[in-house]
Amino acid sequence: MGEKRILCIGLVCLDIISVVDKYPEEDSDTRCLSQRWQRGGNASNTCTVLSLLGAPCSFMGSLAPGHIAENLPDVTADDFQKVDLTQHRWIHWEGRNADEQIKMIQKVEDYNKSSAPEQRVTISVEIEKEREELFQLFQHGDVVFVSKDVARYLGYNSAADAVVGLYPRVQKGAYLVCAWADKGADALGPDGCIIHSSSFPPETIVDTLGAGDTFNASVIYALSNGKTLQEALTFGCRIAGKKCGLQGYDGIVS
Repeated sequence: MGEKRILCIGLVCLDIISVVDKYPEEDSDTRCLSQRWQRGGNASNTCTVLSLLGAPCSFMGSLAPGHIAENLPDVTADDFQKVDLTQHRWIHWEGRNADEQIKMIQKVEDYNKSSAPEQRVTISVEIEKEREELFQLFQHGDVVFVSKDVARYLGYNSAADAVVGLYPRVQKGAYLVCAWADKGADALGPDGCIIHSSSFPPETIVDTLGAGDTFNASVIYALSNGKTLQEALTFGCRIAGKKCGLQGYDGIVS
C-alpha cells in the first residue's frame, strides 16, 4: 500500500504574473516587461511544496478542462465521502466553504475516535481570508494556521499577540501558528509557551507569491515527520525564505 499520504483540500487556479519595473501608481498605465502563467491556489501550492519536500501527497479540488474556467465549485461534504481515510495520515483544509468543510472534518474526527492512535488522521486548517464565516474553523484543527491579515483584522499587531489572543478559540491540545512575513512566525501549543522563529530572507527577493503556502507546507511536513513545534516553525521560515529568492518553487530543497 505504501506510505500514507498528506491530502490538501482547496483551490487550484491560474495565476497570471506581470512583471513591471516599479510598483504602478493608482490609475496609471504601466508597460509590462514580461508575463508568465503558473498554477496557483493555496491548497495546490501547499501540495506542490509537500511533493518537492518528498512527502507523498494528494490534492482535492475542482479542476477545469482548459487553462481558464469560471465558477468552479468548492469541494463539498458529499465529494469528501469518496476519500479513503485509511490512506491518509494528514488532511489540510484551505478555509473556503467553511460549513461544508466542518462536515468533512467531523467525518475525520469520527474516524479518529474509532481508530488506533497510529491510524488517526491529523487535521490542519488555514484561515487566511478576513471572512467571518471562516472563523468557525479555529475550533476544528489539530494545527491551525492563521494569517497576518486575519490577525490584524481581529485586532492583533504581532504574531505573538495573535497566537496568545486567539488560542482560546482552538480546540484543546491544538497548535496555533501565525506567520508575520519578515518578522518570522510564532506558535502556541497546549503547554502555553510561545514559540518563535526569525525569518530567513534571501540575499535578493525575487518572488514572494506562494511564500505563505510554502511556510504552511513546510510546517506540516516537519510536524508529520515527528519534529517539535520549534523545529517545524524554524524549518517553515527557512524554506519560505528560500522560496522568496526563487521564481516559482523549483530549487527550494536544493
